[in-house]
Amino acid sequence: MEITRATIQEVKQTAKLFDQYRQFYKQAHDLSGAEAYITERLEKDDSVIFLAKDGDDYVGFTQLYPTFSSIGMKRAWILNDLYVAKSARKQGVGEKLLDAAEAFARETGAGSIALSTAPDNEKAQRLYERKGYERDQQFYHYEFTL
Repeated sequence: MEITRATIQEVKQTAKLFDQYRQFYKQAHDLSGAEAYITERLEKDDSVIFLAKDGDDYVGFTQLYPTFSSIGMKRAWILNDLYVAKSARKQGVGEKLLDAAEAFARETGAGSIALSTAPDNEKAQRLYERKGYERDQQFYHYEFTL
């Protein structure tokens, strides 16, 4: 298992995983939209994507978006997406992707990594908690949809 940072040459492989991830969250299949979205993120350097590769197969990814903490006065990262293909689950892929995200966050001097997941995604919650992520008890998360 190899974890690497995605490059523009891996857009198609990344987009395929990204499309599967979106379908997991009940979004319609849209491979061309996924490819356009990933291409734009990589070309504009808007996000950092790590890929898990097993031999020639791309089996997972995580995508981080930059932000800053005013209170901590440090860079922070939002781990917005984490997905492991069905065929590669229960093999430690998610954990390796989280490890890569953590190492990257430390390299960039970040003070934290934030993430959220669906309330019914208990497998992911167990992984996050096992890796040291803590459920926020101090703040409520709100979103305004445009």
